[in-house]
Amino acid sequence: MFFTGKGGVGKTSIACATAIQLAASGKRILLVSTDPASNVGQVFGITIGNQITDIPAVANLSALEIDPQAAAQVYRNRIVDPVRGVLPDDVVRGIEEQLSGACTTEIAAFDEFTALLIDSKQTADFDHIIFDTAPTGHTIRLLQLPGAWSGFLAEGKGDASCLGPLYGLEKQRAQYKAAVDALADPIRTRLILVARAQQATLREVARTHEELADIGLAQQYLVINGVLPESEASQDPLAAAIAQREHAALANIPDFLKDLPTDLLALKPFNLVGLPALQQLFTDVQSAAPSIDSNAIDFAAPNLSTLVDQIAADGHGLVMLMGKGGVGKTTIAAAVAVELAHRGLPVHLTTSDPAAHLSETLVGSLDNLTVSRIDPHEVTEQYRQQVIASKGAQLDTQGRALLEEDLRSPCTEEIAVFQAFSRIIREAGKKFVVMDTAPTGHTLLLLDATGAYHREVAKKMDQAKLHYLTPMMQLQDPKQTKVLLVTLAETTPVLEAANLQTDLQRAGITPWAWVINNSIALAGAKSPLLQQRAQNELREIDLVVNQHAQRYAVVPLLKDEPIGVTRLLELAEHGQK
Repeated sequence: MFFTGKGGVGKTSIACATAIQLAASGKRILLVSTDPASNVGQVFGITIGNQITDIPAVANLSALEIDPQAAAQVYRNRIVDPVRGVLPDDVVRGIEEQLSGACTTEIAAFDEFTALLIDSKQTADFDHIIFDTAPTGHTIRLLQLPGAWSGFLAEGKGDASCLGPLYGLEKQRAQYKAAVDALADPIRTRLILVARAQQATLREVARTHEELADIGLAQQYLVINGVLPESEASQDPLAAAIAQREHAALANIPDFLKDLPTDLLALKPFNLVGLPALQQLFTDVQSAAPSIDSNAIDFAAPNLSTLVDQIAADGHGLVMLMGKGGVGKTTIAAAVAVELAHRGLPVHLTTSDPAAHLSETLVGSLDNLTVSRIDPHEVTEQYRQQVIASKGAQLDTQGRALLEEDLRSPCTEEIAVFQAFSRIIREAGKKFVVMDTAPTGHTLLLLDATGAYHREVAKKMDQAKLHYLTPMMQLQDPKQTKVLLVTLAETTPVLEAANLQTDLQRAGITPWAWVINNSIALAGAKSPLLQQRAQNELREIDLVVNQHAQRYAVVPLLKDEPIGVTRLLELAEHGQK
């Protein structure tokens, strides 16, 4: 069973709750996370990692987090260890260098993924395998890769011409073919699309439904999570506005989604972390609500505009919005860009998220603002043409044919996206570039590629004693780059943002500020359920303010969705009481 959907819709909670319920019925369950920023371990309060691990609190349940870096190291060792001591040391070092990039990381993680789709010793002990997947754009890519690699290898590609990451793929041909067959078999594979009762997430689910149906995943179900109970709507203008938005979104579900078997899950007043909370997700029975101190919820906080004041003072630079999927990075990126442009400053707003849709947030136009998207298919084709025109120009017919084969490898996309990313951030020397990034795990993979490129350039330039500036050096310079971590005032998003901050600091990048988005506590909610959620937020906001952030802003949950230039400008001003 694959649980997929836009970041922040509750895939992990629902996948974990499903695993718990099936395990309680006596089934043997393997819960797998394919998200590079997995938080399955955090949900159960244990460390899981890259080995199948029993969950002590739940009989019959084991879990595995596919760790791309650990998988890449195993993959490298599988290729390099047999030739150590056989080939000259400089040749071995050359092979290791070829295996150091993001392409290797993707292939290695994909290898682990396909091994779980087929009948093998690894899967023989389990009745069900439940996949908690990365946010939509990258899950679609992951599920399309078995067919892409099978086609690539079936055409005789990936042979001796593909040294480096593609070496050894030929051995996987049967595994990839079996994976394609498993995905297309409706008796063996079920896809559960997870959404919220929001127009944006339902539109994304509709696109996902079509794209995955095209590659044979026809057995699909729909879960709409976090629906505000009817009883809350009459008690609060904010709750009434949320309920009205949800009703409108559900009334306008595309027809082909209406035909799918569908479940609705009510919004809970508590965070879905820990076994007791997960056991209540599928029930209407709830533990007694704690008493609420309304005075404690009333607090003041800096708004987004105060951060933009400091950003604008530099006159230009790169502003990168990072964080877990579903925390509102696209909205906050658009609000920062609009606020800067409104002040007369030139701004380029762009996204590297395959599933982002800036045009749906940024309705209308504004002087000084240009908008773009790094389209993976578009930049990959541009990269292929560029390499053929440059490297291919000096090759004979056979050499050119081999080059074109290698460029059809599915992992060419990672290189192309990195190059497009590098081109855009160079613009930040003259104007503001505001970048809405992909969800955490895949942003880290992009930074890995940036780091690998930096090390390669540094090695060559240092030997030649030449001056140079790499994208990584630009990201590490706080005068040139400001990283804003976007989170919600909930346990998992705050924990994931803190882990991301640690990973960034390890790469020499210190986040400049945190933005706590969609705060119910700052919105002055009056409904009992929303007030309970607001009180739960206070602990997380305190953690951000006092332990994690150098500076911060809080953006309240608004009655009207922040779509369009006018509402985005209003969003930046909200917050201070």
